[in-house]
Amino acid sequence: MHLHILGICGTFMGGLAALAREAGHKVTGCDTNVYPPMSDQLRALGIELIEGFGADQMALAPDVFVVGNVVTRGNPLIEAVLDAGAAYTSGPQWLAEHVLFGRHVLAVAGTHGKTGTTSMLAWILELAGLKPGFLVGGVPQNFDISARLGDGATFVIEADEYDTALFDKRSKFVHYRPRTAILNNLEHDHADIFPDLAAIETQFHHLVRTVPSTGRLVVNARDEALQRVLQRGCWSDVQRFGTRREEPGGLCARGEPHAFDVLRGSLRIGRVDWELIGEHNQLNALAAIGAAEHVGVAPEDAASALGSFRNVRRRMELRGEIDGIKVYDDFAHHPTAMRSTVDGLRRKVGIDRILAIFEPRSNTMKLGTMKAQLPWALEEADLSFCLQGNYGWSAHDALAPMGHLAVVADSVDALVAQIVQVAQPGDHLLCMSNGGFGGIHAKLLDALKARAR
Repeated sequence: MHLHILGICGTFMGGLAALAREAGHKVTGCDTNVYPPMSDQLRALGIELIEGFGADQMALAPDVFVVGNVVTRGNPLIEAVLDAGAAYTSGPQWLAEHVLFGRHVLAVAGTHGKTGTTSMLAWILELAGLKPGFLVGGVPQNFDISARLGDGATFVIEADEYDTALFDKRSKFVHYRPRTAILNNLEHDHADIFPDLAAIETQFHHLVRTVPSTGRLVVNARDEALQRVLQRGCWSDVQRFGTRREEPGGLCARGEPHAFDVLRGSLRIGRVDWELIGEHNQLNALAAIGAAEHVGVAPEDAASALGSFRNVRRRMELRGEIDGIKVYDDFAHHPTAMRSTVDGLRRKVGIDRILAIFEPRSNTMKLGTMKAQLPWALEEADLSFCLQGNYGWSAHDALAPMGHLAVVADSVDALVAQIVQVAQPGDHLLCMSNGGFGGIHAKLLDALKARAR
């Protein structure tokens, strides 16, 4: 089968492309704004990438066009597909029919932590000898690929609540039909398609409805929105995590995020010692351990496996150090994720200065829905630097409560110049974006190197 994938460089569609290629299909694809790591991974697989969505790509005559949710009506290629009556489907639908059917699917859902938790769970199952397939919205460093078919009965998938395609406005995850589902947390996000939190809760309720009675829901006990979701109906076993120690059966942690005991109620059932920081990663670990237990991995073994877990690329990834100044890359873009990321780094570096550098480029942030939360998200940073894009709202105004501690620039180069002017040895430069951020990491390192000469 020849698949031509529209929007192939998105993390999900790129992973799907890798799975289809591994399964022996011919794969081509197109996109705009191509950037690593996905573009590098696709080219390494020998997948031809075409820049843009020109109607001339109809000449490829694939068996099916797989349409990503970045594609809208008016796109030249999708208009040509529709006019020609050519075969097309969505990425989640193709995946469900050709990869997931007949397997034990473990789905990881939630506003935050999906990529990291999916990677943790896949690694636990790998070390347990289950040879899982997986599709992750990033590149787990333990595997150095974002997706593989696997040889076993299990498949671990990052389960996104974003809509499926222009012709299917259900959340992606309703296609996956998991037997094990992690519900990590739930906040208002994707404001471009969800008017409020209640609308997202409805989609999570739909996901819960797809889990069989013999399945398991692994649910964050601290999240009120998730409790409301379960109150609307639950037909499966529930494993709660992040509970108080006195709650029987619930999973909780005792100790610091980088070294902690795993408890079921008050009983110690495992120990995690690893390099990750932040309470959010500690909770992600508990979720992964609870899900792995459902496919037969003892919590003690799951916790031990996490000792060799290496985080996903672009999750507090150290990109370089010049003159004692460290530059990190992180995917955080929602205010809550930004706050967790900064707080995690603060716990690691103590009183060292943290310079938080970010671009609010997600669809939700561009709409300005959460701009008022930005000062709260950046509280633990010593200085903050924001790229002002074409958002329709003023970053200067949003960050005004921070006074001189926040700087805004209209271009990446101007932002780099302002950062380098104040950066000092011992500083930690934390770059946060869900895109390429104009190559700011390399530009910072080059500018710091030039300054050091």
